[in-house]
Amino acid sequence: MKKTTLLIRLAFTALLLCLLPVFAMADGLIKEKSFGEENEIIVKFAAPVDPQALQNFDNYTVYEEDDPDIRISLERVVVAEDNMSASLFFENSLNTTKRHIVSIAGISGKAEETFAVAKSYLGYLFSVMIASLLINNFVFTKYLGLCVFFGTSKRKTTAKGMGVVFTLVMVAAGLMSWFFYQYILKPYNLTFLQIVVFIGLTSLTVQAIDTILRKVNPVLFNSFGVFLVLVIANCVVIAVPLIMASNEYNFFETFMLSLGAGGGFLLALYLMSSVSERMRLAKIPPTFQGLPIAFIVAGQFAMAFLGFSGLKLF
Repeated sequence: MKKTTLLIRLAFTALLLCLLPVFAMADGLIKEKSFGEENEIIVKFAAPVDPQALQNFDNYTVYEEDDPDIRISLERVVVAEDNMSASLFFENSLNTTKRHIVSIAGISGKAEETFAVAKSYLGYLFSVMIASLLINNFVFTKYLGLCVFFGTSKRKTTAKGMGVVFTLVMVAAGLMSWFFYQYILKPYNLTFLQIVVFIGLTSLTVQAIDTILRKVNPVLFNSFGVFLVLVIANCVVIAVPLIMASNEYNFFETFMLSLGAGGGFLLALYLMSSVSERMRLAKIPPTFQGLPIAFIVAGQFAMAFLGFSGLKLF
């Protein structure tokens, strides 16, 4: 009796080992999935699948995870010759910042294969910072903060100090604005007051930095002069919480946006101050001295930064 039971267990174990690859293939049929072009999702399979099932649009259900009731329509499906991968093209561009849910029926033993397609979140956070730092630089592409930009970009030391101050103000004001927007303005339907609230939070941050600088570094405080007061209602600082509110960024995305925007402003000030120090030794016609040549140089920088348009890292 014991030998019979042992043989039955061994036979059952051997059967499971034989069927394990089949179960693994059924559960792990989707090997890789990623976004391709603006309207493309690329799917790679662990084994060949039925191309006719892939070509049948009725087998697909695609939607954004946040909006399951809104289906995304397919335009065409391109299947590889080895039936190991397929490219799904959609009628409209996909919002690759959102997590997409894809269900495909008839390609395996299961009723349907369901999987999620999303970008790496760390890569997305890094792309938010790079976008505000280079691609959508607030000075050279959005032309914000020009008053402070032209006023404090004459010396490298002043430019670096002002850039650091702006970065600190942007990060602190952006994070406080996110907190007030998410937990006070939105729950109580007070979003129409967001500009007033954001300006008030920015003023509070500037006042704190003003007090700290006055005690810690009086030389840097005196070199800023009236421009430190201009930070309070500067459009560069106010733009960060407004972009945060319009894009519904979370805490980490707001932090990366603020850090990138402040770093972009610091970069713009440092570049302009480097050129300004060299222009003091250059022979510039009297009619172009001062603001005229500064606007020309800023325009050249703006044209150079247009080269980052359309840059995608992740």
